[in-house]
Amino acid sequence: MATDIDRGPHQSDVDAATDLASALYDNLSRVIRGKSEPIRMALVALLSGGHLLVEDVPGVGKTLLAKSLACSIGGSFRRIQATSDLLPADLTGVSVFHRSSEDWEFRAGPIFAHVVLVDEVNRATPRTQSALLEAMEERQVTVDGTSWKLPRPFFLVATQNPFEHAGTFPLPEGQRDRFAVVIQMGYPDRSAEREVLAGQGGIEQLDELKPVTDPESLESAIDAVRRVHCEASVADYVIDISTSTRRRPEVMLGASPRASLNLLHAAQAHAAVVGRHYVTPDDVKAVAGPVLAHRLVLTGGPDTRAAAAIVTALVDRVPVPRA
Repeated sequence: MATDIDRGPHQSDVDAATDLASALYDNLSRVIRGKSEPIRMALVALLSGGHLLVEDVPGVGKTLLAKSLACSIGGSFRRIQATSDLLPADLTGVSVFHRSSEDWEFRAGPIFAHVVLVDEVNRATPRTQSALLEAMEERQVTVDGTSWKLPRPFFLVATQNPFEHAGTFPLPEGQRDRFAVVIQMGYPDRSAEREVLAGQGGIEQLDELKPVTDPESLESAIDAVRRVHCEASVADYVIDISTSTRRRPEVMLGASPRASLNLLHAAQAHAAVVGRHYVTPDDVKAVAGPVLAHRLVLTGGPDTRAAAAIVTALVDRVPVPRA
């Protein structure tokens, strides 16, 4: 019996997704200068149907990337500034009782948007962070016993400064596991920074950015990416990489089955982004670090660079399937 992994989509569906990825890439590059790899991985997160966490120092374009994505897809956008006094209801919304009609009315919170930016997510308390779990996993929120569906597509982008600890609450493992991709923006090179200083790119270009698609077309592209053909041997390669993270002595908690699924979906999205109708081991290798490293819990404590190095070493050692 054929499985979803074995079935290939109609070629025109993937072509449309590839064309959309190319248009989004060009649009984002007008604002985010000299950051081809972060833009590509942000598109992988978007087209794989996952969520994105951007960890980096202030001022390198984390918020700008989220705003540019929202402008490019023509969907609704809400920004939430995480603080220690932010409550779960400030995200999800509240039920208000009308005395005149003796009825309850739900007033939706800022989580009800196509693209939601949670800025400095680790400044929110664990209680407030937990309010994001249902939204990220099930695309809905539950308030006073009633579940409300979020807009589709729903893409959450969170940012945090990895070097600042005062007044922050580290993301728990369950929260980090729900981010499909984690990227770092990094400092721009000299030529890109010169372009920003000259007014080419940056916040000045954001107001001129026009949508290149709409939420309905984006949702269709995500569905097409989920059906990009993947041979059983490449799917086994995904499992082998995830399994290898659970056997390292320096890793206390390895990649979960959700991580394996995210790795497959990200590889499918990467194939579509580069214009291919099938997944290769190179697609898996390209996304393994951003998909897996943040999920590893090391025995020596949190260490982003060490986790990334472990994933790189494992990808180099796991045998690659041959045609």
